[in-house]
Amino acid sequence: MATAQQAAGRRISAEERKVIFASSLGTVFEWYDFYLYGSLAGIIAKQFFSGVDPTTGFIFALLAFAAGFIVRPFGALVFGRLGDMIGRKYTFLVTIVIMGISTFAVGLLPNYTSIGLAAPLVLLTLRILQGLALGGEYGGAATYVAEHAPNKQRGAFTAWIQTTATLGLFLSLMVILGTRTAIGEEAFAEWGWRVPFLISVALLAVSVWIRLSMNESPAFVKMKSEGRTSKAPLSESFARWPNLRVVLLALVLVAGQAVVWYTGQFYSLFFMTQTLKVDLSTANILVAASLLLATPFFIFFGSLSDRIGRLPIILGGCFLAAVTYFPIFGWLTHYANPALEAAQINAPVIVSADPATCQFQFNPTGTKTFTSSCDIVKAKLSAASVNYTNLSADPGALATVTIGDKTLTAYDASGLSKEEAAARDKEFSAALAAEIKAHGYPAKADPERINHVMVLLLLFVLVLYVTMVYGPMAATLVELFPTRIRYTSMSLPYHIGNGWFGGLLPTTAFALVAYKGDIYYGLWYPIAIAMFTVIVGGLFVRESKDNDIYAS
Repeated sequence: MATAQQAAGRRISAEERKVIFASSLGTVFEWYDFYLYGSLAGIIAKQFFSGVDPTTGFIFALLAFAAGFIVRPFGALVFGRLGDMIGRKYTFLVTIVIMGISTFAVGLLPNYTSIGLAAPLVLLTLRILQGLALGGEYGGAATYVAEHAPNKQRGAFTAWIQTTATLGLFLSLMVILGTRTAIGEEAFAEWGWRVPFLISVALLAVSVWIRLSMNESPAFVKMKSEGRTSKAPLSESFARWPNLRVVLLALVLVAGQAVVWYTGQFYSLFFMTQTLKVDLSTANILVAASLLLATPFFIFFGSLSDRIGRLPIILGGCFLAAVTYFPIFGWLTHYANPALEAAQINAPVIVSADPATCQFQFNPTGTKTFTSSCDIVKAKLSAASVNYTNLSADPGALATVTIGDKTLTAYDASGLSKEEAAARDKEFSAALAAEIKAHGYPAKADPERINHVMVLLLLFVLVLYVTMVYGPMAATLVELFPTRIRYTSMSLPYHIGNGWFGGLLPTTAFALVAYKGDIYYGLWYPIAIAMFTVIVGGLFVRESKDNDIYAS
């Protein structure tokens, strides 16, 4: 709180402290619920998508994770409209109840082995409910806090809301790590993963109790007493060009913020565990430590934005991220799994295949089958985190993979019986694994060779970028829109940006890596969007810190 106090040279009142604490704590719990799934994506893939191969199963798990993000804009429309018509307090009280019940239900859900296809379908439904609830949560909390904040302290006050996503992720990682340590890896993979979901019911009770004690926003109360509430917030927000233009520009800002956020806090974790093969406990500890170290910078950059403006900090964070992602992730490989880096240099891999037989291995519907020799080779190499160069072969030729001075010929599973395909796969997989190992490609990162200090530093830098783009964002969005349609107008671009551009990042990046054969290729997705935000935001978005947020 000291930073916020110094910004205006006065002490924060007891009521203001209550507003910040109650809004932030409830939102921490809600993000905790939402991110449990992302932190446990690997285990959930095995529990609920065991009917497909591991690579496809992991993509399905990421898509189910992304489903919660995809529906967030629809939650923003529903709950944003309610928030502008009946009030901020009760709207985002409802959202946390939906979130908490859905999360608790995931902990009770039988897996694929027990109830078959019903398991992933119910899981998907619960993820959608979580996404709808979260779609109404953020706009309510940010609006509520901003409308309580003094004019020169909105960045500092709302920055506390911005810490909640990171703190929620940190809390989820700590609960997972504590449970795993207490019961052991085998028990955790079998049933212990349910514990973090089940204990969320206690967090739900605390959050509801806190929010019931809160008063309505003074800006909304004033507007309602004067009879100026919107009767049609959706049409006012999106059917009138002056406001729609601001909505679209807000979306540009949020899209860049979103890809930086998810690269720094989620893709980095996926990259550590899935690509670099760092064991999950070590990766969780390092990511959690980086979150803990960087979290105070949300408040720092939020407070700084009250003095120098929001845009320089947000656009600066996007620019720094875009120009440094490739070296940072390259250094992560160097310090977390040097054996993998050495193998990529010393034993380059070449895949020769007929391009007509190579598919883009992104299968959201589960209807495609990847049986060609090219697809089989690329799936196995990607799963082993092996970079490869693509060469064109003669039409109809079986794909080959060359590792160093050794060449293996893959098989085509088209037309083979299930038994024949399994036998051929076992034979080819064993031969490929042996050659990969023989040429120095590690099955997992060696714990003794991980430079923990440097990895932590690099992860900290990634999260520092997050604090730059995210710390001032709530204040920016609140200031861009009038009180009567603020909840609706700010919620939709925020959740399209974060839910679609950000939430789809892990899935998109994973598919791009498999397509290109380069473990860093997925970074082009966040880099391109972040640079788009820098250019468009710099040209067309106006600074908002001095706007009157009580304007109707």
